[in-house]
Amino acid sequence: MKYQRLKKNADFQKLFKKGKRVFSRTLTVIYTPAKEKTVMGIALSKKHGKAVRRNRIKRLIRAAFSNNFEKLNGVYSLVVLPKICEEYDYAEIEKSLINCFRRMEG
Repeated sequence: MKYQRLKKNADFQKLFKKGKRVFSRTLTVIYTPAKEKTVMGIALSKKHGKAVRRNRIKRLIRAAFSNNFEKLNGVYSLVVLPKICEEYDYAEIEKSLINCFRRMEG
C-alpha cells in the first residue's frame, strides 16, 4: 500500500486548524484521521535555508515516511513540520518520525 501526497492549500489549512499535534526532537506532526488512504504533506519555511537545502530536507522526510508508514496503525491525513537545526540526517528524521507515530496511536 502506498501513501498519497497532500498538495492543496485548503487541505493544509484544514489540518492546521483542526488537527492534533505530536512533537519530537526534530519534527512536529499535525494529524487527523482520514477516510480512505494515508495522505502526507510537508510544510517548510524559508527559515530552513535556500531551495536546495529545503528540497533535501523534504527528500529525507519523504524517504523516511515511505520506508516506515506501514508502522502507522490506522489511516491519517498528516503534515510534517521539521524543526530548524544545523544539520539534518536520515537516521534522526526516521527515529523522530517513528516516535511521532507511537505518540499518535496512544
